[in-house]
Amino acid sequence: MHIDIDKDACIGAGQCALAAPGVFTQDDDGYSMLLPGSEGRDDPMTREAARACPVSAITVRDGVG
Repeated sequence: MHIDIDKDACIGAGQCALAAPGVFTQDDDGYSMLLPGSEGRDDPMTREAARACPVSAITVRDGVG
């Protein structure tokens, strides 16, 4: 699975990190970022985290790359 985070759209709500803490975290400024090694891993909560984002800053696609 490929995960994109639109850094310009992210408002730092943290819903992604709450929904999928094994995939997302927040940087020092509170904005969403992927945990190292989480790209390509098929965590069932990743799509839920994308749906939970209040500004739709996260896009999840099947496949890698």
